[in-house]
Amino acid sequence: MSETQTPAKRQRSLIGQVVSNKMDKTVVVLVERRVKHPLYGKIIVRSNKYKAHDETNQFNEGDTVEIIEGRPISRSKSWTVVRLIEAARVI
Repeated sequence: MSETQTPAKRQRSLIGQVVSNKMDKTVVVLVERRVKHPLYGKIIVRSNKYKAHDETNQFNEGDTVEIIEGRPISRSKSWTVVRLIEAARVI
């Protein structure tokens, strides 16, 4: 018998900004997207917050990060932070 290979499922990835890192090994990432209003045509901003797993607690508020979807880690957490895109500016 020959082995059949299943195509690898492409994971969803999103880019957003960390708005909270107060939980242990978890960050809250705000993802904003711009959509056109169906009737009026104005561009409006829609946003969602995702809880993402941060194993080493290395990401801080204001950082821009990339997250990918994975298996559920807890009741509300099924995303994992992959990489830091831009660190927060310190004033």
